[in-house]
Amino acid sequence: MTRHFGALIPSTNTTVEIEYTRLLPPTLQAHYARLGKERGVPFMPSRKDDLEYQSKMLGNAKVEAIGLIQTSASLFEDDYDAVAKLTMTDNSGAPAITSAEAIGQAVRALGAERIALVSPYSEDVIGRAKRYYETRFGLEVLATEAFGATDSYAIGGLSADNATDAFARIDRPEIEVLVVPGGNFPTMKYVADWERQFNKPVITTNQAVIWSVMLAMDIREPLAGMGRLFLELPAA
Repeated sequence: MTRHFGALIPSTNTTVEIEYTRLLPPTLQAHYARLGKERGVPFMPSRKDDLEYQSKMLGNAKVEAIGLIQTSASLFEDDYDAVAKLTMTDNSGAPAITSAEAIGQAVRALGAERIALVSPYSEDVIGRAKRYYETRFGLEVLATEAFGATDSYAIGGLSADNATDAFARIDRPEIEVLVVPGGNFPTMKYVADWERQFNKPVITTNQAVIWSVMLAMDIREPLAGMGRLFLELPAA
């Protein structure tokens, strides 16, 4: 039986649809909606009216859960996750997830506390991410590295080598999980290789949302080839 979920993505994102279409099993079907943002503010939250309308449209498709795949949006307002999830659920009738929360919950579900953040974001945004995960989830961010992308288009043009090289520079034994925020950064097909190379779990934005969606839909069958999070399927 095919299960259906919604994916809300910024209008500039060109990665999520490719990763989910190519890597997810045919029994797990994503339905996409795009969100606009104000001009000149690449990492700020999407328009509230778009979030409301597109959540309603996904609700019309009777999706079982909705994931907002825009991690940076959660980093600028302390109550953003709660407000966004309420907006999504009120308009769709489905349980809602933000990618920023999904990442933190995934780290905790793996029993970890000490992480490194490697991201295409600017130094300012990754600094906000460090604060978010330390204050919201009680995690200890031991290292960060930002690639300095100025907008989503620049993020989509980066390669997995950027993350591999950054992991090699900052990794050390006390880091328990390597975290890669950024929904437009192609990562999912590389997670298993990174975990073998660095011998620890790797969590990325698009991967964490799928894990959280599967939990919300009570899907407990492991998925091969996309990292430890999908093999173990720990509960949040």
